[in-house]
Amino acid sequence: MNPKRLWLLCLSLFLTGPAGKGQPSADVSGTYPELVTLFNDWRAFETPPLRNGAPDYTAETFEKRHPAFEQLRARLLAIDTTGWSTEQQVDWHIVWAEMNGYDFNQRVLQPWARDPAFYKSLWTARSDVPAHEGPTHHRTTEIWTYAFPLSPSERQRLLDDLQVIPPLNAQAKGNLTGNARDLWIAGIRDIRRQSGGLKDILDRPGVREDAALVSAIEAAITSTRELAAWLEAEAKTKTGPSGIGKDNYTWYLQKVHLVPLTWEDEVMLLKRELARAWAALKLEEHRNRNLPELIAADSPEAYAELTERSARSLMNFLEQDEMVTVKDYFAPALRAHLGQYIPEETRHFFWITAHYDPRPLYSHFYHWFELARMDNEPHASPVRRGPLLYNIFDSRNEGLATAVEEMFLQAGLYDDDPRVREIVYILIAQRAARGLGSLYAHANEMTMEEAGGIHQEYTPRGWMKTEKELLLFEQHLYLRQPGYGTSYITGKYLVENALAEFARMKEAQGKAFRIRDFFDRLNAMGNIPIALGHWEMTGDGKAIK
Repeated sequence: MNPKRLWLLCLSLFLTGPAGKGQPSADVSGTYPELVTLFNDWRAFETPPLRNGAPDYTAETFEKRHPAFEQLRARLLAIDTTGWSTEQQVDWHIVWAEMNGYDFNQRVLQPWARDPAFYKSLWTARSDVPAHEGPTHHRTTEIWTYAFPLSPSERQRLLDDLQVIPPLNAQAKGNLTGNARDLWIAGIRDIRRQSGGLKDILDRPGVREDAALVSAIEAAITSTRELAAWLEAEAKTKTGPSGIGKDNYTWYLQKVHLVPLTWEDEVMLLKRELARAWAALKLEEHRNRNLPELIAADSPEAYAELTERSARSLMNFLEQDEMVTVKDYFAPALRAHLGQYIPEETRHFFWITAHYDPRPLYSHFYHWFELARMDNEPHASPVRRGPLLYNIFDSRNEGLATAVEEMFLQAGLYDDDPRVREIVYILIAQRAARGLGSLYAHANEMTMEEAGGIHQEYTPRGWMKTEKELLLFEQHLYLRQPGYGTSYITGKYLVENALAEFARMKEAQGKAFRIRDFFDRLNAMGNIPIALGHWEMTGDGKAIK
């Protein structure tokens, strides 16, 4: 085929979807093993080369590597998926979405140039979703993965991790040329705090006795402090907006996270859910007006008793009420995250709810079942086995975790204490309010602080006004990662839509609908966007195609 004609075909396929879906298939290949090979090549490319021992995010390197990216994308678009199973076509779309994410990051988001928090290196805890929330560089120090005192191999791994931090911080001063004021100001906090986290490593068993480790930690602390000071000095020059704009937001939703909505759709949906949650809360309060108020745990002993009772209640409900096939790793995954007593004056929103009854929060901890499944039963498809890049999993993981809060309520989890139903609607209202604020921030119609005002004022009972750290963390994350702040509610909507269509399909087939079948099918698909799961479960891929 003439090269120009091939290029035009590839452009057409990129804009409209893969061959085999109404597109010409001449001069294109099409076997699933080719996709797997391409996926491995793509992931190898997506990891940047090193510069002075740190990942290279310089503009010149991105420009130099761009032709190689276009070659990978052309290989993907040249694959003819005619005759492929739905599952295989879903995998094609995952790779397509990831490549779109790379393209969007390079063209628009540019976290390495606009977002100082991108250079945060130290992570002390595992995320409750498949990868860290928000843009993260490629050589982070995951201190939670180490057991102290260190074995010789783990000691070397930690040294290798720590030695990335000084050259990366030095590179950041050249890369960070953006003018996104809110991102810049909020990001300083993340970098400043890293110094304290690094210092804490010195108190781990066996560390202070190791001169090489102490030297690496001190060098990382010094460079982190220098970066924070540089960011503070530059902050006064930053005057621009931090949002990506409505059109970019919609493109990102649809082409990267595979959410079949627009910015305007999400505004309407979140307004609707916010109003519905407030109305449902007030109706619940009326219904329960003659019942005793919930009383928060007021001591470590009371909280321990409450968490034990709640964990047993949730696990019994899931199994005995046939909600989902309960695996032997479910209970340990939940019990590792029951939390501990927090004095009333320092509780943030989620732990306020948990001290009254943690079952709504533990329902959201469906997250930990999904991560345990990744650890214990990795997906057969290499495309789905690990975390999808660019938080593409958010509609699935955050959406499902939010959806089950209300689904479990409706299925009877709180029949023993109807007052707890009120907490579920408070949770929904909070997530709708914070997501709505993030939409206006990305449209540059509000600052991050103003978006936080919606978050605070529309969360019932003033429970977002008690501890400001969570407010800052959440609004900062959602400004850094488009679509994440809304994914809880939009993902919930997409999960409910998938359940409705799955049930309707069963009814049309004359078959019984069982909720356990729905969750088991969803679980078996891995942590992929809900719109893809909908397609795989029902055969209806209109939203994707």
